[in-house]
Amino acid sequence: MAIQTVIPAGEIRINGSRTLRFEGQSYGSSVSFFLVTSAPGEGPALHRHPYDETWNVIEGQVTFEVGDEIFTAHAGDTAVAPARAWHRFTNTGTGTLKAVCIHASPIMIQEFAVST
Repeated sequence: MAIQTVIPAGEIRINGSRTLRFEGQSYGSSVSFFLVTSAPGEGPALHRHPYDETWNVIEGQVTFEVGDEIFTAHAGDTAVAPARAWHRFTNTGTGTLKAVCIHASPIMIQEFAVST
């Protein structure tokens, strides 16, 4: 794919979702991100990455589980999961959650925990 200066949201929207998935390698960037838009109770399953993940909460309330720690963040807050730490987050507010999930990598590498 050719390197672009502006990437239309429709080009990186996850099919059937409001969430955008940007993988930097395809666009000449050294970072990747999800722009999450989710309803109360929604969030990804427990997973980890071989690199740090940083979140910036744009709107709403979100509860993070990073390793053995659980904490809540609100609009304007930033949170970090270190490389290889198991983590997940859930929209624990009453409205829409909007957050940027920044992956310190030009490609996204995610390993999901096995459910028992």
